[in-house]
Amino acid sequence: MTVLQVVLAGAGRAGANHALHLAEHVPAASIAGVVDSDSDSARALAEQLGCAAHGSLEEAIERTPFDAVVIATPTFTHRDLAVTAAAAGKHVFCEKPMAITERECDEMAEAAERAGVVLQVGFMRRFQPEFVAARRRIEAGEIGDPMVIKSLTRGPGLPPPWAWDLKTSNGMLAEVNSHDFDCVRWLMGCEITRVYAETANLKGAQRGVDVADFYDNAVVTLRFASGAVGTIDGTCPADYGYDARVEIVGTAGLLQIGEVRGEALLMVQDRETGAVSPVHRTWPERFEAGYRAQMRAFAAAALSGGAPPVTAADGRAAVHAVRAANRSWQEGRPITLDQVLV
Repeated sequence: MTVLQVVLAGAGRAGANHALHLAEHVPAASIAGVVDSDSDSARALAEQLGCAAHGSLEEAIERTPFDAVVIATPTFTHRDLAVTAAAAGKHVFCEKPMAITERECDEMAEAAERAGVVLQVGFMRRFQPEFVAARRRIEAGEIGDPMVIKSLTRGPGLPPPWAWDLKTSNGMLAEVNSHDFDCVRWLMGCEITRVYAETANLKGAQRGVDVADFYDNAVVTLRFASGAVGTIDGTCPADYGYDARVEIVGTAGLLQIGEVRGEALLMVQDRETGAVSPVHRTWPERFEAGYRAQMRAFAAAALSGGAPPVTAADGRAAVHAVRAANRSWQEGRPITLDQVLV
């Protein structure tokens, strides 16, 4: 096998974004089909890609030859899709969050191990050039030992309705901030041991959200195994644009990753308007390079049979931290991660 034949599960925004990068920027992969329970969405994307459309993964397995599946469906569907794919001998790329519970993550990992297939989780920040450079500098000791890390993600617009409910999504801390939980663990090089979270619902009512446990703002304080501390904060919707930044303070220096500006451009028209600089409008735009690189890495791992660069254990760790943070704000107290029921 020299070219990885891929089926996309999910024809929404995330699926279409992966389709773009697979089709145009991953020579080692080819898209064989699209799966979506919404037949119109599946057909529309499949027509763009020139491939088959299917209403279910089981149908795709039966009718279309392929080697791997890219799962970009709602979180509560991830476990079943991944287990089904692995049982059929298909490699699996699963978007974050990996699953709803740690037990589901374990079942996905066990299915992949039994089948001898690759299971990679979609944390594209690990592939984004400025994040990669920061990790290398930290590992080289250029800022000394990390002491404090601050990570934020703010996204425009509401997530889809299924993401409003903790039972089907684990809430914004999962849907928006999973990347932050993974990124701080990766950059700090050690595990999160304790979290304390506060949340607020400040825009939900005006946007028509009537789910009782919905929140659109969150701040989480973190303790790491090394003794270092940190924070994660998230807002969605943040109407000014898409914003993802990290700051790490070390014993010998400081690293800042990312900025609000989307382009190195400043425009001044008149005294009343003042200075204007473009911002990132969307997450596909902000992390375009990372999305491309992670798909190349997945194709390489699947074709070679090597270990994926982002593992099921990484995906599980983020789910575990998110669930601990949700328990924290619900109970109004800090939670050590070994207290979370799995």
